[in-house]
Amino acid sequence: MAGPSGKKEKVAKAGPSGGGGKKKKDVKKETGLGLSVKKDENFGEWYSEVCKHEMIEYYDISGCYILRPWSMAIWEIMQTFFDAEIKKMKVKNCYFPLFVSPGVLEKEKDHIEGFAPEVAWVTKSGKSDLEVPIAIRPTSETVMYPYYSKWIRGHRDLPLKLNQWCNVVRWEFSNPTPFIRSREFLWQEGHTAFATKEEADKEVLEILELYRRIYEEYLAVPVVKGMKSENEKFAGGLYTTSVEAFIPNTGRGVQGATSHCLGQNFAKMFEINFENEKGETEMVWQNSWAYSTRTIGVMIMTHGDDKGLILPPKVASVQVVVIPVPYKDANTQGIFDACTATVAALSEAGIRAEEDLRDNYSPGWKYSNWEMKGVPLRIEIGPRDLENDQVRTVRRDNGVKEDIPRGSLVEHVKELLEKIQANMYEVAKQKREACVEEIKTWDEFIVALNKKKLILAPWCDEEEVERDVKARTKGETGAAKTLCSPFEQPELPEGTLCFASGKPAKKWTYWGRSY
Repeated sequence: MAGPSGKKEKVAKAGPSGGGGKKKKDVKKETGLGLSVKKDENFGEWYSEVCKHEMIEYYDISGCYILRPWSMAIWEIMQTFFDAEIKKMKVKNCYFPLFVSPGVLEKEKDHIEGFAPEVAWVTKSGKSDLEVPIAIRPTSETVMYPYYSKWIRGHRDLPLKLNQWCNVVRWEFSNPTPFIRSREFLWQEGHTAFATKEEADKEVLEILELYRRIYEEYLAVPVVKGMKSENEKFAGGLYTTSVEAFIPNTGRGVQGATSHCLGQNFAKMFEINFENEKGETEMVWQNSWAYSTRTIGVMIMTHGDDKGLILPPKVASVQVVVIPVPYKDANTQGIFDACTATVAALSEAGIRAEEDLRDNYSPGWKYSNWEMKGVPLRIEIGPRDLENDQVRTVRRDNGVKEDIPRGSLVEHVKELLEKIQANMYEVAKQKREACVEEIKTWDEFIVALNKKKLILAPWCDEEEVERDVKARTKGETGAAKTLCSPFEQPELPEGTLCFASGKPAKKWTYWGRSY
């Protein structure tokens, strides 16, 4: 992980223990700190190195990763928020088995065709072949819906709103990427059934708004809410809505989370019927919706820099780290006591704070280590701070330093954490908006695509035209496709033509390469 970089020298200079350019290699060899590549120079390698610094550990099966406590804490914070919100909507948690029988999995033709290449199968028990192979869930529609058919009989059984927090396995793919594209991942999946389409439509958007809040309010990542194209919608569903993020460094979109209206297709296949108030038999209307640990990868890609991770305060398991800076002949114990008292005051106020009193590392090393881990705010306490009854704060997002009186510490830190959260979102939003390019013609589209832009283009909304765009842009870096048609549509002047087909345009749609 460590490698020669300007950053290492800079960190060494920042620490009171010194360590100039001449000793840089010795320091790095001793500490193993620092990234060997810059984000703008080799994004893939940079991302891998940042993830390896206490977020994940690589496993001996390709595409599988160990989630370490530093990343698991982020997932738990999002889970706590989302779980409470869906419970307000009367959604109840449950758990269904990991295994799926082939007969059930293959019942919905379009659905299984969409997932077939990714399904992992259990074919042996010990050394014996199983008489019937068993699939491992890639998603749980076909696992759950035979039992919805059993549990739903009349209109009083509706709505049925269930969610499960679980893992899923999607096996066949190339280029595994931690959090973004893995063979096994954690997610929640909600599965609901209603008497009317109006109820289903309403819930789709309510859930999508919760996903927007996870990204924008917790992860400080700007997203676009919109509708997926017919080609990109959930296999077997009626329509799919999504929140879409964009990574400026790679020029790629990321499908952040999806909320699907399944219509009555699965109800028909699995015979999920109910008797209405008039005694007539009707099919239910269904939704499914999910977000996964992919959220964490999007956050890392959006905010990280050449020093490592930058965590938004709302999802950081440690929001403030307090570091003693004892100079020679200083009152070391007094400084340590001040650090402990500072953490106690912050913790009492509900701020997630820790002190780093390890005596086998210099303050400069600790600065670099906690910066790499992305802790939003660092507090330094040295002899002068002790003397002046103050502390020094250093922001991870922009490096701004400030001396503040200990008497107003808690209020000031709360305010700083709010400012950091807001600033991280604004900076990310400005970077994203700088990448948006509105185009009208095919030539403009190709130029924008090669410039790694998030392209907003007038489109005729025809499946064949999207397939054609994919075919014409296919290359080493992947083909362009629709990301979503935003709900907030710019004005489409009468007579506007589709950029790809020349036919009358029906809507504005975001296009680009994606993960």
